[in-house]
Amino acid sequence: MTGIHEIVTIGAVHSAFQPIVDLDSGAVVAYEALARGPEGPLQRPDALFAAAREAGCLAELDEACRAAAFRGAVEQGLLAPLTLFVNVEPEVLDSAPLADLLAIAEGAPGELRVVMEITERALASRPAELLRTVERVRELGWAVALDDVGADVLSLAFMPLLRPDVVKLDLRLVQERPGPAIAEIMNAVNAYAERSGALVLAEGIEDEQHLRMARALGARLGQGWMFGRPGPGAAPGYEVARLALPPAPARTGIDESPFGCLPAGTPLRRSPKSLLVELSKQLEREALRVGETCVVAATFQEARHFTPATTLRYRDLVERTGFVCALGEDLPPEPVPGLRGAALSPTDPVRGEWDVTVIGPHFAAALLARDLGDDGPDSRRTFEYALTYDREAVAAATVALMSRVVPRPIVAAPGSAAGTVPAAAAVPAAPAAATGDALLHLALDATTSGVTIADLGRPDQPLVYANAAFERLSGFRAEEVLGRNCRFLQGPDTDPGALARIREAITAGREVREVLLNHRGPERTPWWNEVHLSPVVDETGTVRRYIGVQHDVTARVEAERALAAERERARSYLARVEALAHRDPLTGLANRRRVQEHVESALLEARVSGTSLALLFLDLDGFKAVNDRLGHAAGDELLAVTAQRLAGRLRHGDLLARLGGDEFLVVLPHLAPATARAEAQRVAGQLAAAVTAPLLLRGERVAVGTSTGVSVHPEDGCDFRELLHRADTRMYGEKRAHRAAAPVAG
Repeated sequence: MTGIHEIVTIGAVHSAFQPIVDLDSGAVVAYEALARGPEGPLQRPDALFAAAREAGCLAELDEACRAAAFRGAVEQGLLAPLTLFVNVEPEVLDSAPLADLLAIAEGAPGELRVVMEITERALASRPAELLRTVERVRELGWAVALDDVGADVLSLAFMPLLRPDVVKLDLRLVQERPGPAIAEIMNAVNAYAERSGALVLAEGIEDEQHLRMARALGARLGQGWMFGRPGPGAAPGYEVARLALPPAPARTGIDESPFGCLPAGTPLRRSPKSLLVELSKQLEREALRVGETCVVAATFQEARHFTPATTLRYRDLVERTGFVCALGEDLPPEPVPGLRGAALSPTDPVRGEWDVTVIGPHFAAALLARDLGDDGPDSRRTFEYALTYDREAVAAATVALMSRVVPRPIVAAPGSAAGTVPAAAAVPAAPAAATGDALLHLALDATTSGVTIADLGRPDQPLVYANAAFERLSGFRAEEVLGRNCRFLQGPDTDPGALARIREAITAGREVREVLLNHRGPERTPWWNEVHLSPVVDETGTVRRYIGVQHDVTARVEAERALAAERERARSYLARVEALAHRDPLTGLANRRRVQEHVESALLEARVSGTSLALLFLDLDGFKAVNDRLGHAAGDELLAVTAQRLAGRLRHGDLLARLGGDEFLVVLPHLAPATARAEAQRVAGQLAAAVTAPLLLRGERVAVGTSTGVSVHPEDGCDFRELLHRADTRMYGEKRAHRAAAPVAG
């Protein structure tokens, strides 16, 4: 069997090429080069790169794969107008010999157009290295693609920083049913594409339904088995066209001063430190509002400024946003768990700055300040600063800070697919007995907490150890769970947000605690699992295993839910009581108490704004006769219909109330003083016409009339009681006039 060193040395790596199609024209515009080993156990890319990591020749294999991709493209004639998509392995970003590949490209009989694919996992673990690699790629005249966008929320957070020319949507976006998560991803992707001109490429298109979804998501390019599987050369039967990439973006702010990223002519202000503290906190609150699609970068000048209060705030930011870094002299690489750090040299220009940047798909803001070197108390030190919302300036300043962040080990990306280059360091599977000595296993088997160990180096990150307590919790024997990813315990009702946070934590190599709905045994009995996951690193600092400690907290969760349900019932009851206190139960209209409150508020507003307000007091003529002849139920129905007719003739801001019996009150606010009474009389006429229209009631044609009294503020009064009295009096005057003209019972 050929070993990994021999494969790298003799150049036994080759590429398979999968077509990328323009969805509008149907022409092939590019091919993605996918690494393949020789026939045997190392043919698949996941096995190939795992062996290279284990043997310490990952950089050499990564270089060999790209060289094979270039040579294969030249040999197969995949030259201009076609474009070649190739990958760069995140773990060797800082040493990838990209320029050496120019010799192959320049020796081709035609132009070799290149797009380098990168993943957000690399930026999360090695931001400085990846940002510099992107700059090197662009200096070579190549373009950049961000791969697997949507597989991890960090891809949305890092898009405005990497500024890719092509955004490759993860295959689940076209293959899964749309939901809120996909909508969030597409809002961010389309916003970025609209601003930058970037092309959207949908992966995983296998049938017409996937194609329709890809188009609906805004993709202009497509890739998947529907167009062709990876092969040794060009896919037959396709026309070829040129891929029109957007213009290369301007150079980012790598190694620059964030303050120096401000556009020329930006007005600067001077402020004491106390104001900058409050501005910084406000930006932190904005970041929490944006959430997990947000990147936060900050400087603290010196470690002593990272106070205990700051620690608490940044713990919240780490938990609730996508990526957070902090820089300062003597700051450790991880000031708090999950917070990426860097110690600034006293000569670094950032050492003299106070910077806070917040950027996400739909929000960008930065506080960029420069210390003026004042003597005296720390709180009175003066800074020259700008608060900017210019997206380009905020992105450049954020890149400037992230380019100084200390790298951390790359760990496995959950769900790495065959045919891609996984970011995990793969190690051979270990039997349970190999994960610790016999005494340790005796202790673990004796504990009442469920304990598992997952191997990040193997595909799908299977369990390699499970203690007796976990067997009881899961309802499965150890031999039934070893070799499987623990997701088999989950179900469709398991919180996807909690799962996403776990995946993110594992990708970043940090601890995480969540409560998940799991299912026990073959019968799938639901139970709530409080799981605490902790990374285990080797001597190089690379995360190799994750230890999970589980507890059954079903009783606690159910008690909390019961308490929450009881509180909700109490709130609902109080809301109903409140509604009954302000609403007429028959018509649903406001009652006398509610209308009085409304009028008093409207009168205050009228006095301030100089407007008028009118009250219309309506009483039904002939209602008593209908009530006596057809019964109270018919009378109630008549009142309900009357309420609907009145409401249908009023403006949105008007108020209709039932005072009792067959009496209604209408409040008309925001009237012009000169025409208020005429307008009120006009509305009164419209309401009378609506009410008097006949209706069928209990099989009998019924018609009633109205008597209406109008009062206007301020001529008729300045408070509710006075205005109501005037309207009531005028209503009775009109009713007497109606009776005198044509006596009607009522």
